[in-house]
Amino acid sequence: MATEFASEASLKILIFGHNGQVGSSLVEQLNQQDQTLICPSRTEADFAHPEQVTQCIESYQPDVIVNACAYTAVDKAESDQATADAVNHLSVAAMAQAALAADIPVIHISTDYVFPGDAKQPYLEDDATGPHSVYGQTKLDGDLALANTLPKQVTLRTSWVFGEYGNNFVKTMLRLAESRDELNVVADQHGKPTYAGDIVTSILAFLKALAEQKPIVWGTYHCSSAGETTWHGFAEAIFAEAKSLGVISKTPKVHPIPSSDFPTPAPRPAYSVLNTDKLNATLAQPLPHWSEGLHKMLRHLQQG
Repeated sequence: MATEFASEASLKILIFGHNGQVGSSLVEQLNQQDQTLICPSRTEADFAHPEQVTQCIESYQPDVIVNACAYTAVDKAESDQATADAVNHLSVAAMAQAALAADIPVIHISTDYVFPGDAKQPYLEDDATGPHSVYGQTKLDGDLALANTLPKQVTLRTSWVFGEYGNNFVKTMLRLAESRDELNVVADQHGKPTYAGDIVTSILAFLKALAEQKPIVWGTYHCSSAGETTWHGFAEAIFAEAKSLGVISKTPKVHPIPSSDFPTPAPRPAYSVLNTDKLNATLAQPLPHWSEGLHKMLRHLQQG
């Protein structure tokens, strides 16, 4: 259910990363309401060049910034640390400084990769971080730069994002379903698949509070759809739902394998389930189970 702004509440919203999974869904929702959106292209605000981010903010002087831009090529980041750091850290630091100077609040998207992934129970917002990848470290450095610079900021850590737009695990599985009869999928990594639309629901709630000048509890929140699973469990659910909706014609057999059978340049967290109690209590609207988001996404694909 979309968050409706009061008719007189309007914001000038600068969205970085408007072409990504979350950004595209956010723009779609905000276009249905009376909000002014600024969606700079990469040539105008390339996060590989922090000075462009600063210039963009100074030029547009928005009421609020939503940062959904990130270097998310997890494995490539291991050999391209400079670019990953520029996008995920240095440009976020520049954004924080520019936002502070103009008193502009920021809503920023982060990741479960900031944690070491060795927990036995869902991570809380103030649990110790300790990323094991360049991607995770650069995201954490950006988060800290923002939090230590700008009081008026909301950082939403999320995980295993999927949705109608962009590339993601669900779309990869659907593509493989048409060409493969059997698949091997990692079964010893535990997390929370998160529908991009659920992240947008949370962003909209904070934007609504800003527009209506209601108090906001600034800081870091965990923002993931309800329910946890493994990549293997997620794959099986994708195929079952897609087959029932007629999105795919056949269901491949999914074999569970350990992470050691599928080595990657960047290590993946073995357990990165995020505790979302803080966000649920703050917004008073607990996010639905990831299976509901999966159903919505597949229905959208089915309908073209």
